[in-house]
Amino acid sequence: MNKVFILTMGCSKNDVDSETMAYKLKNNDYTIINNPSDADYIIINTCSFINAAKEESIDAIFDMINQKKDGAKIIVSGCLAQRYSKELKEEIPEIDIIVGTGNFQNISEIIKEYEENNKDDVYIDNINADIEYIEKDVADVTEYVKIAEGCNNNCSYCIIPKLRGRLRSRPIDDIVNEINHLHKLGTKEVILIAQNTTDYGMDIYSRPSLDMLLKAILERTKMPWIRIMYLYPDNITDDLIETFNSSERILKYMDIPLQHASDHVLKMMNRHIDKDEIHELITKLRTKIADLVLRTTFIVGFPGEREEDFEELLNFIKKEKFDKLGVFEYSDEEGTRSYSFNEKLDEKTKAERREKIMDAQMDISRASLEKRVGTVMKCLVEDGDAGEYTLRSFMDAPDVDGQVYVTSDKDLEIGSFVDVKIIEALEYDLRGEIYEPSK
Repeated sequence: MNKVFILTMGCSKNDVDSETMAYKLKNNDYTIINNPSDADYIIINTCSFINAAKEESIDAIFDMINQKKDGAKIIVSGCLAQRYSKELKEEIPEIDIIVGTGNFQNISEIIKEYEENNKDDVYIDNINADIEYIEKDVADVTEYVKIAEGCNNNCSYCIIPKLRGRLRSRPIDDIVNEINHLHKLGTKEVILIAQNTTDYGMDIYSRPSLDMLLKAILERTKMPWIRIMYLYPDNITDDLIETFNSSERILKYMDIPLQHASDHVLKMMNRHIDKDEIHELITKLRTKIADLVLRTTFIVGFPGEREEDFEELLNFIKKEKFDKLGVFEYSDEEGTRSYSFNEKLDEKTKAERREKIMDAQMDISRASLEKRVGTVMKCLVEDGDAGEYTLRSFMDAPDVDGQVYVTSDKDLEIGSFVDVKIIEALEYDLRGEIYEPSK
């Protein structure tokens, strides 16, 4: 009974949690396998951020139940487990163990306790557990590094603080050690993640300290590419902007979830910034950081979002011209303040508003990509063979953004950096050729 299969749902933060579980299990004589039908334990690491994520996670649980061999045990972990432990046990009796967001680091002990007592149990009592650093045996070309857990923002639509607890930042030394270890294993790009990366250090250094962390990474590691996601606008300080400008190793890419542009909606969302402040921030960033790529996300259909609020958002997007943009339809989540708000919008209206924004953004994104045609960009080789390769530039984060496609007669080493001359802009991707400057 020592073979374990792990299925990960949701965001990159869940990927990191699954890697932690795999590491813990391997160090306690469990074997991680790729086929759920052969596993003695199947772990489904779930997401419950919005309704669609909950549905996908529940579908995955039933899929794994159908695939498991006789005698195999089902373990559900992650946000869905933390949020709906009672309902899961009642509605899906095939689940053997439930592990919450603060208990997954004890997965080996939990399984051993189950083996000894043969008793179904629920472990959801420790949402404010500290992040534990693990030393991997192998690493990918690009790796996510979680710099903090939890969130203190309390946006009215968000359940995360109740599922992940308050902000807990990792010490700088801990993060630097992890990045150095990943570099030794061949990683070329680290992506710093948290629920809110710009709040990093507020709890342990008494101020927003992402700039301090980045300076330490630059000084004490040789990681070629450093990308930062989930930069909330409130604490993007002048010190942070200056640090972004201090090295080409920090990619000139900012993922800043803004959520809306109407002051009326921003106030209901409990966002601590208004439209004018957002505009001033964007202008400052583009002025001070040359060739900056901006990604953001918005929510449409928030309770009480009037037609004029939506039009204000749409016009704001057309004016600011974000390079990358994602749109979510508002998801009504039990346990959040907005769940009790009146003036809920129907699904048709939410879908129509999302489509209007995506239609407008398609033209903006295409124009942004067209500007790159004829330029030479440093790209990271991610995949490919037989002359066809997939690369990424500084403009593109994995999974959420585009790619650069290259045809090359020469073999390109996965994980290497090459200069690419961009020859064509596609809908969301670029096509290029290996650049060889004339002698």
